Amino acid sequence: MKMFTKLALVSSMAISANAMAMQAMDDAALSSATGQDGINLGIDISKIEIEKVLIHDNDGLATAALGGTGNAGAIVIKGNGIASDVNETNGIVISLNASSLLASNNLADIVIDTDAGAGGGNTAFLNVAAQVSGLQIDIGEIGVSASNTAGTGPGIRRGNDDTNYNAILSGLSLKTGVTSANIQLGAAPQGAMIALNTTMQGGLEITNLGILDNSTADVAASRGAGEIRIGSIKVADAGLTDLTVNAKVSVYGASATTGNGFLQVITGNGAATPKTDVYIQSVKLGSDAAGSIGDVEVQGMQTYYNVGAGDVAGSRITISGH
Repeated sequence: MKMFTKLALVSSMAISANAMAMQAMDDAALSSATGQDGINLGIDISKIEIEKVLIHDNDGLATAALGGTGNAGAIVIKGNGIASDVNETNGIVISLNASSLLASNNLADIVIDTDAGAGGGNTAFLNVAAQVSGLQIDIGEIGVSASNTAGTGPGIRRGNDDTNYNAILSGLSLKTGVTSANIQLGAAPQGAMIALNTTMQGGLEITNLGILDNSTADVAASRGAGEIRIGSIKVADAGLTDLTVNAKVSVYGASATTGNGFLQVITGNGAATPKTDVYIQSVKLGSDAAGSIGDVEVQGMQTYYNVGAGDVAGSRITISGH
């Protein structure tokens, strides 16, 4: 969810930057134009539609024992082809959650400031404080496919081989509440490039999640892929309806200790990290037409990660290429 929220935020910032001509202005000019130093941006976008997203793995899987060939493959997010569905032709549709909007009704309100920092070195930084309205994020079918050869177009497109494609998720929808994030570029005295410390109104809800098993599909027997179907997943702080979001995102460069570098996401706030309740509704095994086996409820879940001196409530996720 956080990644989609950040994607929407970054996309909105890029759209805004291209929508107006920019020229250098000092604080005095800015103050005269806006009534205060710095820059305020209101991003008024009601919907973002993306037809297709492909993430290409150019060297594939080299482990022959696992069936790898080393040929390029791709994760594909595309429309589901269901008539009149929000994702019929678009793999990702991001719209506003009407029940959780900013007071401005904007997609995002952004405040940008520059600061010299504490001094005594390279301490200057850019601070971007953003508030984002609640979002309705609808994702179409997700699958894996062979990648087309790079540079074959049309245009800059690469695309995938539709004759060598297997769906792995039938899609899902996410609903978020109002959230806020603070981004610092430069010295980043907050300790990370992106810091989220907010309460998501109404918690997080995931609906219409389907996990597909294409290994059981049989064309001759007119049998489609098996599916684990989940009606909804609701996540909130233990005993509450809202969800605390506390995370820091950092990008580490190459060094003797970090190798070639990586992106790291740390969630939680130590001992202050609240436990989480999860409610999973309408679990079906086989297909969406199968009878539900019932609901699943998890109360007071807490994750931990080790910092050497002991376990800390939260999680630490590291992402890098290989």
